[in-house]
Amino acid sequence: MPTFAAIDIGSNSCRLAIAAVQQHKLKILQEDREVTRLGESVFDTGVISPEAMANTIRALKRFQKTTQTYVVDRVRVVATSAMRDARNSDAFRAWVKSSTGWTVDVISGLEEGRLIHLGVTTMEPGARGRCLLVDLGGGSCEVTLSDGGRIKQMVSLPLGAVRLQQEFLMQNDPPSKDDVARLRKFIERELRRGERKLGLPKVATVIATSGTASALAEASVALSEGTRVARAAKKSVSKKTTRSGPMLEADTASVRMIADKLLKLNNAERASMPGIGPKRSEIIMGGAQVYAMLLERLQLKGFRYSPLGLRDGVLEQMLADVDTRASAHRTMEAERWEGVLEVCKRYGIDPKKAGPECQHVEQLFDQLIHVHELPAEYRLWLRAAAMMQEVGKFMNHQGHHRHTQYIIANSEIFGFSPEQRAIVAAIARYLGKSRPEAEDRPMRSVPVEEHVHVQRSVVLLRLAQALNQDRATAAMKLRINVFAKRVLLELEPPRGRADLEVWALKKEAPYFREVFRRELFVEVA
Repeated sequence: MPTFAAIDIGSNSCRLAIAAVQQHKLKILQEDREVTRLGESVFDTGVISPEAMANTIRALKRFQKTTQTYVVDRVRVVATSAMRDARNSDAFRAWVKSSTGWTVDVISGLEEGRLIHLGVTTMEPGARGRCLLVDLGGGSCEVTLSDGGRIKQMVSLPLGAVRLQQEFLMQNDPPSKDDVARLRKFIERELRRGERKLGLPKVATVIATSGTASALAEASVALSEGTRVARAAKKSVSKKTTRSGPMLEADTASVRMIADKLLKLNNAERASMPGIGPKRSEIIMGGAQVYAMLLERLQLKGFRYSPLGLRDGVLEQMLADVDTRASAHRTMEAERWEGVLEVCKRYGIDPKKAGPECQHVEQLFDQLIHVHELPAEYRLWLRAAAMMQEVGKFMNHQGHHRHTQYIIANSEIFGFSPEQRAIVAAIARYLGKSRPEAEDRPMRSVPVEEHVHVQRSVVLLRLAQALNQDRATAAMKLRINVFAKRVLLELEPPRGRADLEVWALKKEAPYFREVFRRELFVEVA
C-alpha cells in the first residue's frame, strides 16, 4: 500500500506528516515541525522576506530527506494565509520547485477549513456529532460548524496569531492600553462578521487545533491543577499516541483569565508561564484574546484541544483519492458535489435541467472506458463540468463558454484544488466552436500531462450535450456498442423523434475520429 506525506507551510511554522495506508486507514509513521515565521514580514510589508524564505527552504529540504528515508510515494505541499497574502508568493513557489521539485498549492481559507474538518472528523474521537471546530493559525482563524461529519457553516477570519502580533502588538512589551484597545476592536469587528454567518451555534463540543489552542489548554491545566500536572500533560501531548489518547480542555473563564494575564506580562514573563514556552510567548497574546472573545461571544463553555490539523486532512484527502473504500472518500465525494451544486445555485442553474446531461456523460464515460482510457477521477470532473457548463450565462449569453471557464476556475468549490478547478473549467470551456489547444489561456493553467485527458473529456461532454438538445427532463435512452474501429450510438427517444440529436451527434463525428481514431455512427431504434 502507498505511503503519503503532507507538508503544511503555515504563517508561523512548517509541519510534516508521513502516513502509510493500512486496511483503508492511515497509520502515522513520522511527524516533524519547524518554526519559520514565514508570515512575519508578510503582515508587515506585504512580501515574504528573504530570510523567511531561506528558513523555510531549509526546513523543506530537511523534510525532503525524511520523505526519502520513508520512500514516500506521493507528497502534497500546501500553503496558507501568508502565501495567500504575499505579493511575492510566486517567486517563493518557484524557489521551492527548483530546490525540492515540489509544487506548492496555495489553498484558500475555506479550503483550509475543509481539510482541517476532514482530518479532525475522520480521526478525532467524538467529532462526528454536532460540534464547532476552531483552528487559529499564524495568519487566519477558521471556524467550522459540523454535524454528523458534514460541514454546515464555515468562516475564515484574518485573526491569526502572527498577523495580530505584527499589526497590533509590536510596539510595546507588554502592550499599552491603546494597543490592546485597537486589537480588541479589530477582533470584535471580525467576530461580528463571523457571527452573521454562524449565528449562535448550540453545540456541546468545541474542538480547537494548532499551537495557540495547545498552549492555552496547557496553561489552563496549570491554572486549575498546578504546574506539575501541566508539565506531565504537555509531555503526553507531544507523543504521537495522543491522537487517540487523553484530551486537554480549557473552560471559557480560564481562557479569559489567561488571555488578560498575558497582556500584562513581558515576553520573558510570558515564556515562564506553564504551557506557553519561549517560542509561543512571542505570538500568544493576540491568539489568546481571539479565543476568549470567540468563546464569550458565541456563549460557549470552553474547548478541548486536538493535535490534529491541516496536514491530517491533506493525508485523508490523498487516501480518499486512491481508495474508494476509505471513509474519507465518501465524505470527500459528497462535499465536492455539494460544492458544485452551491455554484449552480449561486448562478441560477437548475440542477434538474442539467441532470440528463450528467447522466449521459457518466454513461459515456463508463461504457467507453476502453476507448478514452481516462483516469477514474475524470468521471466526477466530467459530471461537474456538465452541471456547471451554463454558469457563464449569468454574466452574458454571448460568449458564455468563456465566462463559464472563468467562473469555475476562480470560484471556491469545496474539495477541488486550484488545479482540479482548472481542469473542470477547461472541459466546460470547449463546448462551442473552439477546440482545446495547448497555447490557449485556459489550457495554460492545466498541467501539460493532463492536456490529452482534457481533450478526450471535451469530446465526451460534447456528445452528452448533443444528446440533450432540448434540455428535456426525461433522459434519452442510449445504447453504446464498441467495435474495433467504430462506435455505434443507438438512441431511443422518450417521445417523438430524435432528428435534432442525430444531427448534433453526426456533427461531432469528425472530432471524435480525430481524437479517438474511431468512426462514430448514430442510429435511432
